[in-house]
Amino acid sequence: MSNKLQELTDKLYNEGLSKGKEEGELLLAKARTEADEIRAAARKEADAMIAEAEKSAAALREKAESDIRMASAQSLQATRKDIENLLVGAVVSDKVDKALADKDFVKEIIRAVAEKFSTSESSDINLILPASMKKNLENWVSGELSKALGKEVKAEFSKKIQGGFTIGPKDGSWFVSLTDDTFKELIAEYLRPVTRKILFG
Repeated sequence: MSNKLQELTDKLYNEGLSKGKEEGELLLAKARTEADEIRAAARKEADAMIAEAEKSAAALREKAESDIRMASAQSLQATRKDIENLLVGAVVSDKVDKALADKDFVKEIIRAVAEKFSTSESSDINLILPASMKKNLENWVSGELSKALGKEVKAEFSKKIQGGFTIGPKDGSWFVSLTDDTFKELIAEYLRPVTRKILFG
């Protein structure tokens, strides 16, 4: 009887052990499958994150390169402009200042411009000249120039003008500025394209 009991116990034990082992292996297989799935999902997510980071880095690099190219082009253009302005300014400034300090040259220009005004304007003419030329030009304007034009020419002398003059009808309805600054700008506009071509081809 005790043999039978022992056999039954052994049988139950072996069946339980076998069943437990089977269930354990099933659980282990399921756990491995789930772990593989988690690893695969994590790998996929990591790959997507790496791809996104590489894409962002490439876009950032492209933008940075584009910005650098644009900044370089603008810097080069600004430097060329500065060189051009320096050269044109050096060529123009002294020559214009010297020419507009010459009272005879200024008289010729005033007479030529005033004669054009005289034929098209019936009103008297108003001139604004540099204060530095008052001694040399005041009597000439009110005497010789007025007589030549056959009308009164009134002259004002201003410290705001360093060279050249401003001319217009006495009523002030409009005027033409031929000051040192406007002469320099006018001459510089003609010189700039030539200077640019010589310097930069």
